Amino acid sequence: MKSSLAINGGPKTIDKSFDWPIFDETDVSSVLEVVRSGKWGNPDCAGIVKSFEDDFAAFCGAKYALTCVNGSVALRLALIASGVRPGDEVIIPPYTFIATSSIVLEANCVPVFVDIDPDTYNLDPDKIEAAITKRTKAIIPVHFAGQSCEMDRIVEIARKHKLTVIEDACHGHGAEYKGRKLGSIGDAGCFSFQSSKNLNSGEGGMVITNDEKLYDMMNSLRNVGRVKDGQWYEHHYLGCNYRITQLQVALLSTQMKRLAEQTARRHENGTYLNKLLSGIKGIRPLERGRGETIHSYHIYIFRYDKAYFNNLPKAEFAKMLAAEGVPCFMGYPQPLYKQPLFQKKNFMCYAIPEHVDYTKVHCPVTEKACYEEAVWILQHGMLGPKSDMEKYAEAILKIQKAFTSFHP
Repeated sequence: MKSSLAINGGPKTIDKSFDWPIFDETDVSSVLEVVRSGKWGNPDCAGIVKSFEDDFAAFCGAKYALTCVNGSVALRLALIASGVRPGDEVIIPPYTFIATSSIVLEANCVPVFVDIDPDTYNLDPDKIEAAITKRTKAIIPVHFAGQSCEMDRIVEIARKHKLTVIEDACHGHGAEYKGRKLGSIGDAGCFSFQSSKNLNSGEGGMVITNDEKLYDMMNSLRNVGRVKDGQWYEHHYLGCNYRITQLQVALLSTQMKRLAEQTARRHENGTYLNKLLSGIKGIRPLERGRGETIHSYHIYIFRYDKAYFNNLPKAEFAKMLAAEGVPCFMGYPQPLYKQPLFQKKNFMCYAIPEHVDYTKVHCPVTEKACYEEAVWILQHGMLGPKSDMEKYAEAILKIQKAFTSFHP
């Protein structure tokens, strides 16, 4: 049976390509129009850039939207503009991309890791209050993989302790929590337009907010410290040039016309795949039903139990599944706090207190997800027909049958 596996030379379960990005001549024409205009930069943050910001804000149900160079800077702008000071603490999950933590360090603040919920892989609301101290100033919930965090509970905790909530919605374009678009629920919401994202222009980022003062400060920080109604050579705050280009916005404007339909398709396929995988022993999709009304499935995650695969290590299982043609991999191999950056405190000029020691951090749910459980299917693999989802389940069963006698 093992000889039938694609990794050993057998036929693939699914033999097709999963193209990303998806584009056509409308995207090319939009970018070409900007090229021919000769106005490629964005010195005034106006024109098509402002139009796209307004459209994105309306799409999310927010008053203001602000483009910038990437999702990392979007988070950084929101955090610094919120008024944090050196030594302040910011609560984040350890199961996220490095940027969620590095922007905290760049603001001379202290990342405080709070473990994730074992059923959703999002920040666990039950563990937040125990991590709050007199130095805590903000919470950054990450809507990981496009599944919304339990925002009602998180916002309630934040308001009780007078904390800022900055949503990391870099996986959450078009996703919703109780009918509200992700990013529009906290004090600010941040998005990435990097090349793997559900809405992308290669690079780029966005912050949305309903707070005019926060918006004005973020706008100043994005635009080298200039202020509304100020002069060109008049700089009030320690900002930088974090402006997006018109070329990127031209691409985003056409790409955004596909976002709602693509999000609906990912949501439907993810819901269907949940049903299929729930019938396979040793495979458990992440739970739904915590308030998400639309899941953007930037990543489809399921939990793998090697006991039902003759103790086949997760990394080996993921390689075999990828060989079968499923666009997947094993996900993060370790929690954020295990990165050399944190273990060795390679923070360079940033003023992190000496007593902070990340070698003592232990988040057992995150560690189990990284080392044993989580397997990811990437977002472009969720845009096909339902038959693709059936093939993914078939590929998992093929591997299981090659190693064990287990069956649904």
